[in-house]
Amino acid sequence: MAEIAPFRAVAYDTARAGSLDRLLAPPYDVVSEAERARLSAKSPHNFVRLDLPEGDGDTKYTNAARELSAWLEQGVLRRDDRPALYRYHQRFAVDGKEFTRKGFVARVRLRRYEEGVVLPHERTLSGPRLDRLKLSRACRAHLSQVFSLYADPSRRVDAEFAGIEAKPPELEGRTDDGTVHRLWRLTDAGVQRRIASALADARLYIADGHHRYETMLAIRDELRSQARSSRSAVEYGLMFLTSMEDQGLVVLPTHRVVHGLRGFDREAFLQRLRNRFEVEEVRGAKPEELRSRLAAAGRKSSSFMLASSGRAFLLSLRPGQESAIPGAEPLRKLDVAVLHVLVLEELLGIDRAAQERQTNLRYVKDFAGALEEAKWADVQAVFLLNPTAVAQLKAVADAGEIMPQKSTYFFPKLASGLLIDAIDPAEDVPEGT
Repeated sequence: MAEIAPFRAVAYDTARAGSLDRLLAPPYDVVSEAERARLSAKSPHNFVRLDLPEGDGDTKYTNAARELSAWLEQGVLRRDDRPALYRYHQRFAVDGKEFTRKGFVARVRLRRYEEGVVLPHERTLSGPRLDRLKLSRACRAHLSQVFSLYADPSRRVDAEFAGIEAKPPELEGRTDDGTVHRLWRLTDAGVQRRIASALADARLYIADGHHRYETMLAIRDELRSQARSSRSAVEYGLMFLTSMEDQGLVVLPTHRVVHGLRGFDREAFLQRLRNRFEVEEVRGAKPEELRSRLAAAGRKSSSFMLASSGRAFLLSLRPGQESAIPGAEPLRKLDVAVLHVLVLEELLGIDRAAQERQTNLRYVKDFAGALEEAKWADVQAVFLLNPTAVAQLKAVADAGEIMPQKSTYFFPKLASGLLIDAIDPAEDVPEGT
């Protein structure tokens, strides 16, 4: 079902561009204006200058295309001579524990969601899609990868990369979050074919980058008329793929902060919650204790923590109440779906449109930071969540359902600037790859 192929990536020539430490950037959608200025000051060739170009209106997209062309002419960026699959490791720490997430970057034939080969798990917004479409259209390139998962219990794909992993990485750099990014080129055509064969029957699940994937589909549709064959490069998108069984696959929760609601009465709200939830106040617990209590409760039923004005409450869904959530069973068992449908929408009146606009709602990744916000004068409630499991993501996607926005936070983010894929309708992917 999935078709992957090697490609000739465009990458930094560090002999000309300098250390990758000064060139890599986080994904565009997590970079603030202040962060953009700081990254840009690191190097005249920091990737943020392409991924978040400066300029008024659509001028910024023209500026990005001009910058990309100049860097190629100067040799700052160089296209590889041989097609490769690019082994990519990320070494990082969470709560004092070291991890290495392993995957690879390849071209993947683009499929619409309804074809059942590449599956989404979250909703998207039209604004970011349009921005990425204009940038890709101007640069004629996929500037970053979609992060996808596949099932491979026997780890056949990882075994094929063992040979090159024994050698020093060809590119290495550190991003400001402390993550070390390492890259190898696998150019052996026989090994490439074995990897493609191992994934030929796989489904791919988008972990991060839904907007980027939908942009790739739109670019494909725009340029199809210029293609010479059905194997044109426009038929393929750029993906980082990792197995669901990878030991370095870390998913963190994103907590919800409800603010600015008029007429909010906490005691009345708690009483209404008791119609569907077991409500237990947790007194005097430190953040780590609260997180442990929440994790233990989550192993028994859909649970989350409510923090409000210095008080904390453990909320556990009563048996049978999940039937009030529309959709397939995997969605009804999902903590974040329970929270959004039965609490944010039903009790607080924050409907789906308001959630997308982040009206009366914002998202916080740090547990302790979210607890602190619960003490702010304009904050009515903070909902603290357990992380969504990868198995839940797969089950929801297989059922054809979509999770609420920010249901998963795969940590760390992929680095932007490691690899670019040129979009050329006249270039064909060779048969047999």
